Amino acid sequence: MVSFRELARRLVADGIVPTMTHQRVSQLAKQEPDFPPVVEIGRSKAVDYRLARPWFAGRRSRQGERTDLKDTEE
Repeated sequence: MVSFRELARRLVADGIVPTMTHQRVSQLAKQEPDFPPVVEIGRSKAVDYRLARPWFAGRRSRQGERTDLKDTEE
């Protein structure tokens, strides 16, 4: 289990993503229904790196994509 901060650091160090912050990890955990299970440890949140690494590796980056202009019938 790793904290969101450590997860972000490892994803960059392993070359899975070019940049990542713990804030972005938290945002994805809240928004993405298929995000790996999150465990609360005190006031911190953690995730199993063995599950998170392949999830991030297979995720398509949508950086800069305007979702407000998408057709809702897709």
